[in-house]
Amino acid sequence: MKKVIGVRFRTAGKVYYFDPLDLDIKKGSHVIVETARGIEYGTVVGDVKEVEDDKVVAPLKSVLRIATEKDDEQEKKNKEKEKDAFKICLEKIKKHGLEMKLIDAEYTFDNNKVLFYFTADGRVDFRELVKDLASVFKTRIELRQIGVRDETKIRGGIGICGRPLCCHTHQSDFIPVSIKMAKEQNLSLNPTKISGVCGRLMCCLKHEEDTYEEINKRLPNVGDYVTTPDGLKGEVHSVNVLRELVKVIVEENDEKEIHEYKASDLRFKKRFKKDKEKLQLTKEEMKELEKLERQDKTQGVDD
Repeated sequence: MKKVIGVRFRTAGKVYYFDPLDLDIKKGSHVIVETARGIEYGTVVGDVKEVEDDKVVAPLKSVLRIATEKDDEQEKKNKEKEKDAFKICLEKIKKHGLEMKLIDAEYTFDNNKVLFYFTADGRVDFRELVKDLASVFKTRIELRQIGVRDETKIRGGIGICGRPLCCHTHQSDFIPVSIKMAKEQNLSLNPTKISGVCGRLMCCLKHEEDTYEEINKRLPNVGDYVTTPDGLKGEVHSVNVLRELVKVIVEENDEKEIHEYKASDLRFKKRFKKDKEKLQLTKEEMKELEKLERQDKTQGVDD
């Protein structure tokens, strides 16, 4: 077993593990560590814990020190410098006439490198831009193309639920999301209703998928035949998954009516659908939705 401490370098960023040595490090503390990018200033996201040796990515680097007041001041100065760097890079992009959208600028703690994150529709030849920026900042320059999901993660925003975006507040990694999840949750397959600010399928579809799958195990499917508490047989018209209520078409006095029942009061044989049957997507729906399932191929901000 090895003792480790989890550290983040940006809001909702990936958690990286370091050896805390004998330092008294607490959750919420700031530490100085060495990474592949150089010396970095990070925030501790949990207390020291023990993990199995095979779960640690070697080599496990050690925390250099707990951040001092001088380090805190240096970090504040870097944040101010990043604002100026962003403005300068915008001007240089315009000067070189490049088709790219600048998203963020970031200094490493030791000022050994300045990173600029951008989005673009295709490949961009920014070699002359890098030379121009290097002559201004007198340090190493890295331009990194990111995807629309990473752009949204950096900038943040408010989702259709009225809350700050998951990816910007607590979600470290992007999770695979599929149209099947939307169908499982009986959501409209209108892209504008199931896609997030980034234009991709909403991450919260995955957050709620397990709950829907568990509840759906004890609910009938639309089109199934059930027996009601009063002995009537009918066809399932619709299902309210979260309330576990089922609307059934029953025939009384030679007239068909829709009655609502608690799922637990109905008798039925659960029919499990195959994935293809669950989807039942039309060609038009597939055409509109297939692009939402594609994953970004560009590097992320934490790669």
